[in-house]
Amino acid sequence: MSSKDWHTAEMKVAKSYKFRFYPTTDQESLLARTFGCVRFVWNAVIAAREEAWESFGIATSFPDASALLTDLKADPDLAFLGEVSSVPLQQALRHQQRAYDNFFSGRAGKPRFKRKDDVQSAVFMNNAFTLDKQNLVLAKMKESLNIRWSRVLPKAAKVSSVCVTKDPACRYFVSLNFEDEVSAKSVLDTKVGIDLGVASFATLSTGEKIDAPDFFRKDEKTLAFWQRRLARKKKGSQNRRKARRKVARIHARVADRRHDFLHKLSTRLVNENQVLAFESLSVKNMLKNRHLSKSIADASWSEFLRQIEYKAAWYGRQILSCGRFFPSSKTCSHCGFVLPELSLSVREWTCPDCGATHDRDVNAARNILTAGLAVCACGGSVRLPVPA
Repeated sequence: MSSKDWHTAEMKVAKSYKFRFYPTTDQESLLARTFGCVRFVWNAVIAAREEAWESFGIATSFPDASALLTDLKADPDLAFLGEVSSVPLQQALRHQQRAYDNFFSGRAGKPRFKRKDDVQSAVFMNNAFTLDKQNLVLAKMKESLNIRWSRVLPKAAKVSSVCVTKDPACRYFVSLNFEDEVSAKSVLDTKVGIDLGVASFATLSTGEKIDAPDFFRKDEKTLAFWQRRLARKKKGSQNRRKARRKVARIHARVADRRHDFLHKLSTRLVNENQVLAFESLSVKNMLKNRHLSKSIADASWSEFLRQIEYKAAWYGRQILSCGRFFPSSKTCSHCGFVLPELSLSVREWTCPDCGATHDRDVNAARNILTAGLAVCACGGSVRLPVPA
């Protein structure tokens, strides 16, 4: 594809806009019953699948699960399953079948039973809701949801499904899923190498350093305080539920701030650069370092790289990568000399061959860009690797 084609190319992509809403008492009651029925059906079908496999060696399929749902709804003792929309129940089985397919193909772990204190969700397809401008009415409901419309849906967007969720902090969200057309942005001449780190979240080959926000670290003491209070509450008590909600709200605030930071940074980098080069990382192995594991997990590099990849695909940007064993920090970006050793505590060093003085992270970012361009020129893979 030529550079002109990059500029004019359009593609349809799946998008999801997430909004917070505040249900009425009746809506909250209906959603609670819907979430409970979805959870019950999910767990009942998983239990039946496991029993069929362990007892008879039979691998059940989606038609078997759907037939089981029909039997469950016919049971007089389970009449509550008929009080909610049947669409979320069917969708739960479809998602479960996809989860088992991913498990058997080695792409994911084994599907687990749902718990009441996890995120609760229900998916409504287009035959189970009506959306007129900004009035969204779900099946079995008499009035529209009180949604905070923080952004405007594209005019041509046709919402195919709606996912309603309730998080452990007792916040309600609705996600509208649709297809939208995106156009590649104008071609730029800028290229950047990006070195991800702990002290600085990202260091660019231009010399810019982006400080690590450390959202979890900032709320760590407050979280520890409320977790201690939660541990002292009597199980099953109202005070324990209040304390659990307080802990969940702190976690939610940390996650929301991190998510906002990652989206803003990834969007900025994709908008400003035509080529972005990264070093592949083995996050799983890096988390074994007990001194750095908490900061590494707080940085959420995997989510950042995921956002970079799909945004680059949308807007016609190129992603390059170099191997995780490439000595980016120990290699002189001026002459190519490689140091035999360089401890993590050394943040600045002078090349003994050419005399150039390097900031460790900036030097690494420049080497990552050079190595990525070399891999691309030699015909190697330029797809952004998913961190292990």
